[in-house]
Amino acid sequence: MVAFLAGCAGHDRLTAIDTRDEQVEHRQLQVGSGAGAGAIEPYQLRPSEGYRMPQLHTAPPPVVGARDPRRNLAPTMVCLQVVVDATGAVERSLPLSNRDECKAGLAAENTMLLQAAQEAVAKWEFTPAAVCHFAAGVPVADPGDCNGAEHVEPVPVSLLYAFTFEIVQGRQYVRKKE
Repeated sequence: MVAFLAGCAGHDRLTAIDTRDEQVEHRQLQVGSGAGAGAIEPYQLRPSEGYRMPQLHTAPPPVVGARDPRRNLAPTMVCLQVVVDATGAVERSLPLSNRDECKAGLAAENTMLLQAAQEAVAKWEFTPAAVCHFAAGVPVADPGDCNGAEHVEPVPVSLLYAFTFEIVQGRQYVRKKE
């Protein structure tokens, strides 16, 4: 099952970080046709079911530190498919190579960026996604909320994230949405 998340409204702002402890913007990517979902078929909810999206609650940012001695790096996007198990733990992450905007993150000179992103997401924790099973004939008020469900079935999901790294004259920058 692949989860979707709409992009945030807002604008970008660059903020200088005076240490080598980088912070980077991360965002969930949209899944479109041909997005590498393989043979995964979407689950069709029954009228008495709802779906609760996973909620990210612990998300340390990637830290590249001294691994990357470059003084300048144009905004470089690293993309990952993050597999979250039914307990909300990250099971694994895989680099995305089938999106043009993610190709720079796969270049050999950016290996340390990919490693930092994967190390960070390995520590992420989610409230797990779930299928909410309601009593037959009971109207589902909010399909994204499991309140009032007879049974809540946590389910694994696959999420797509992009991380944007940037260094300008040796200073670390973070791109934030506001």
